[in-house]
Amino acid sequence: MHVHILGICGTFMGGIAAIARAAGFTVTGSDRNVYPPMSTQLQALGINLTEGFDAAQLTPAPDMVLVGNVMTRGQPVIEALLDSGLPYASGPEWLAREVLKERWVLAVAGTHGKTTTASLLAWILEHAGLAPGFLIGGVPENFGVSARLGAAPFFVIEADEYDTAFFDKRAKFVHYCARTLILNNLEYDHADIYPDIGAIQRQFHHLVRIVPGSGRIIWNAADALLKETLQMGCWTPLEGFARDARPEVMWTARPAQGGADYSRFEVLEAGRPRGTVQWPLIGAHNMENALAAIAAARHAGVDVPLALEALQGFRGIARRMQLRGEVNGVHVYDDFAHHPTAIAMTLDGLRRRVGAARIIAVLEPRSNTMRMGVHQHALAPALAGADEIWIYTPPDLGWDTGAVLAALGGRAHANGDVDALARELARAARPGDHVLIMSNGGFGGLHGKLLSGLRSTPDGS
Repeated sequence: MHVHILGICGTFMGGIAAIARAAGFTVTGSDRNVYPPMSTQLQALGINLTEGFDAAQLTPAPDMVLVGNVMTRGQPVIEALLDSGLPYASGPEWLAREVLKERWVLAVAGTHGKTTTASLLAWILEHAGLAPGFLIGGVPENFGVSARLGAAPFFVIEADEYDTAFFDKRAKFVHYCARTLILNNLEYDHADIYPDIGAIQRQFHHLVRIVPGSGRIIWNAADALLKETLQMGCWTPLEGFARDARPEVMWTARPAQGGADYSRFEVLEAGRPRGTVQWPLIGAHNMENALAAIAAARHAGVDVPLALEALQGFRGIARRMQLRGEVNGVHVYDDFAHHPTAIAMTLDGLRRRVGAARIIAVLEPRSNTMRMGVHQHALAPALAGADEIWIYTPPDLGWDTGAVLAALGGRAHANGDVDALARELARAARPGDHVLIMSNGGFGGLHGKLLSGLRSTPDGS
């Protein structure tokens, strides 16, 4: 059966492509603005790509067309698809029907931490010998791919609240029929889809409503909006996790000796110490992600000591505090943070790791919510932990960053050209600096351009 995927280079649809190929389908696809890691992953799978969304790609006709949520009415291939009468489905609908219907689905939802928590959970199950399938919005270093079919019964999925397709405006995660559900946190995001936080809470409650009574919901008991959402009605046993003990919390953790940056922490179950984790990740948020993954894995039958052992062998995720290079003593990191809360947590983790060393934060406000300026008033406090700040301001950014820059004072700068920004950063960086580049896109190759610029400085090789 030939499946053609529209918008195949998005992380989610690219993962669908990998799973479909492993399941025996013939897979082709199309997209625009292709960049790694998804482009290279698809090439390695031998999947033929068409550049653009012209109608001709539907000839000869595939058996099924999968429509990514990047697709809209008016695009030539969409109009041709609707005229043709060819069968089509969204990625989540197809995945649920063809793969997940016979699986034990462990879904990870929340505004932040989905990719890391799903990666941790998949790795714990893998370490336990369970060979899970997974579909994750990033590339865990332990696996080298973002998706695989895996073996029955377990399948780990990053459960996104974004809308499903132009013809299905439900959140993607309602399609997955989770048996084990992690709720990491809940904040306002996706302003292009949801008018207010209440609209997002309703989608999360739709998800809660379909978790079976024999399942389990692992939730962040420190999150007031999640608590409100669960109070709308919940029919599934709950296990809470949080940094600090409270009545509704089963899982807590605390930094261990030498772990001020949370790279070493002790896990407690119902107040009872279960063991210590030492790993390469940093930040309190990642410690909490680990708690959620341990709890979910335990629901799937993995004992806590084995989960802790797995975490110590976790090697991180591409684009999550990933060290891209070090030149002349300047460390350059790539991170996916694009919401003020995630930015602040990422900076806090790095500060705890590097102490008084200089941190240069570089932000591309690329998400639809950021480009709409919804979070502009929270940006200055989120970035305040850095010593120097650069904000990328392309001509089509939908708001003026002047107030953010003013609030941060003389340490904040703006630049609307990636090449010029790379040159400025190369001139400004000093040995011992840590340059944290944050974007949920490719950022015009800034990381590589900066590293090249650092090598060409007088102290470079």
